[in-house]
Amino acid sequence: MDKNVQGGKAFGILKSKQEEKLESINQTFLDDPKYADEEDLSSKLDSFKKKYVEFDLNDQGEIDMMGLKRMLEKLGVAKTHLELKKMIAEVVGGTSRDTISYTDFVSMMLGKRNAILRLILMFEDMGKDQEPKENGPPPRKTFSDLP
Repeated sequence: MDKNVQGGKAFGILKSKQEEKLESINQTFLDDPKYADEEDLSSKLDSFKKKYVEFDLNDQGEIDMMGLKRMLEKLGVAKTHLELKKMIAEVVGGTSRDTISYTDFVSMMLGKRNAILRLILMFEDMGKDQEPKENGPPPRKTFSDLP
């Protein structure tokens, strides 16, 4: 990265490099014959990438414990640090790492095992499909609307 670049430009360069890295990982999953029978794999990988980037708080290409905590709190499923450590260990396969890489994340989401994090994220996606969002300002309230 250019040492003269600061602020927003440096952040933009960092994000574009991260985007390229995640796209190359997505391409390896698309080329893998193990996932050839997965329907609509390309759109699934795109949604996984968006969700992953949203919670990669340190922009290092890994979700750490605080990123996972933020993700689950945003979904309304707050967990303790011990539960978070167990979830990370389940996703990364029992290694001593305390972060979730994008490859681990996609493998978990496409895998056959029912990891707790995968179930939470799947139910969150189902809830999004059922709740239509209203556009515009909320309707005006009157006294007759009060309980």
